[in-house]
Amino acid sequence: QVQLAESGGDSVQTGWSLRLACVVSGYRLSRYWAGWFRQAPGKEREGVAMIYIGLGETDYADAVKGRFTVSQDYEKRTLYLQMSRLKTEDTAVYYCAAACYESGGGYHSDYWGQGTQVTVSS
Repeated sequence: QVQLAESGGDSVQTGWSLRLACVVSGYRLSRYWAGWFRQAPGKEREGVAMIYIGLGETDYADAVKGRFTVSQDYEKRTLYLQMSRLKTEDTAVYYCAAACYESGGGYHSDYWGQGTQVTVSS
């Protein structure tokens, strides 16, 4: 059974930094796309940052390029999302995902974590 467990969500102020972590267990493949999505109130879930597990190739949404960094600890099977220079528009529930794929101009996934809330206030 595939399980993803996020941690690190918090309430911060604009300009601050925050790091999210996600432990992936039960997924048998050693090479796959994983990443972070977010969903703000009243908006659709969107892909934020993707990483190819094992190789490290990354892909970012334009809204977070230069501010967010996705990384992996392969041995610990853990994903990280380092978020810097946070803005109020970054407020959302952030979800970790595994087995991500691109379709219809966006990223999707077969496996999801439960989500962690990030709130950025001015």
